[in-house]
Amino acid sequence: MQREKERGYSTPQLANVYDKSINLKGLEGEARLIEKIAWLPDLIYTGGRFERGLALICDEQGRIAQFARETDDIGHVIRLKNRAMLPGLVNAHSHAFQRVIRGRTEYRTQNSENSFWTWREMMYAAAARLAPEDVYDSSRMAFLEMALSGITSVGEFHYLHHAPSGAPYYDPNLLSKEVVRAARDVGLRIALLRVAYARAGFRLELDERQKRFIESEPESFLRNVERLREEIKESEQQTAWVGVAPHSIRAVPLSYLREVIRHAARENLPVHMHIAEQPAEVSACMEEHGLAPVALLDSEGLLNDNFTAVHAIHISKEEARMLAQSNSSVCACPTTERNLGDGIFPADLFFAENARVALGTDSHAQIDLLEDARELEYHLRLKKLERNVLAEVGEDENSSRRSALAAKLFECASARGAESIGAWACGGLEPDRMADFFTVDLDDPSIAGAAIDDLLPAIVFSLARTAVREVVRGGKLIVEDGHHRAQSEIIQKFAALQRKLWG
Repeated sequence: MQREKERGYSTPQLANVYDKSINLKGLEGEARLIEKIAWLPDLIYTGGRFERGLALICDEQGRIAQFARETDDIGHVIRLKNRAMLPGLVNAHSHAFQRVIRGRTEYRTQNSENSFWTWREMMYAAAARLAPEDVYDSSRMAFLEMALSGITSVGEFHYLHHAPSGAPYYDPNLLSKEVVRAARDVGLRIALLRVAYARAGFRLELDERQKRFIESEPESFLRNVERLREEIKESEQQTAWVGVAPHSIRAVPLSYLREVIRHAARENLPVHMHIAEQPAEVSACMEEHGLAPVALLDSEGLLNDNFTAVHAIHISKEEARMLAQSNSSVCACPTTERNLGDGIFPADLFFAENARVALGTDSHAQIDLLEDARELEYHLRLKKLERNVLAEVGEDENSSRRSALAAKLFECASARGAESIGAWACGGLEPDRMADFFTVDLDDPSIAGAAIDDLLPAIVFSLARTAVREVVRGGKLIVEDGHHRAQSEIIQKFAALQRKLWG
């Protein structure tokens, strides 16, 4: 490469760089990349390993056009000094509005037993207070935290549809569109997984606070889904799309569930569903249908490669095999699952069946997808009183084998999540995929000194969120040197919302 071709762009000045063919200032549409740009960090994670001297070249559509060696004539170069670049993380399960209750449920109530069900009462109380602009502000805060931690795509499991009274808004998708707007303004891709919620549960009376969620007929639910798809298609293109999310077996009768999943199959939509998060859900399903949730779905032919079972904690080995054999995905949310006392996700069962395991941050008690990745392994260590539970037998000191467990867990946080939410062009750094990536500072105290062969295990098992420096989605810079350009305003708006909600 001719030295005059390299402009020497390095952080923290990236957002101030201009010339006739490069403008990194804008987040969404303000900067149009009219020529190919090469991002040149010290290391790039591609093909299952870190490579030196490799530049990622991004085209005008925000895709990876090719990789080039540092000696090649590669045009305009953005030099990311002392950085390692990795594929953008994909958060497959989020309830963004629940960000408002972080830290507000960590005390014992007067109930004799505190559990998921007592936490749910507090969550309902928060959900009942949110106006449309509050949904936007809480979602932006959650999405900002995601971006700052290296997440570039999110699957939003969205079930607030109506006004607090239960009355429909003039636009039945008003709140869905507020969430999509929040993701767009932060710079994330979003799969808006619109939730079907028809009842409180088998033989249960509806809680007044659930009225915001309810669309009692599948026809009206699907009509609203298709209307939302059309509206998003017109404005968002590749940055936003729609899937369906029957909330759970308890919330959706079987006949309703059949219609929703069959419609999704015809339209090739992602389908997400809470499955066996709590033992009480399994018991209720057994009482109503005579089968556990996964076995019921399998018997109805409703499992397929577009289906994601969220949580899937209280299942049998046979049910894990059913999900794997149908090529369904499973989404674990270990931070939330431990916060709520749900139980330990049986990652060993799913890995033994070669099932596709994605990750989500769910209630946002903490937003750190790499923490969720390491918890897949760490929770099993506590349960089984042994180490490296998910590592394959026979792994030894060979450098590629030393990083095999970390690579498997990193895939859960990236490629497997992309498959789950239908972001098929994301989740990896390869030609023709989207240029979605994040960088880490190689001198950050959490990973400093790691050799190239040990860097991925250091990142997966030890990285602090503060090590994330740049985040790029579709070739556009959304986080620069650890800071988002709208960060202060987003935080101020969210702090004002919290004061309004809680005093």
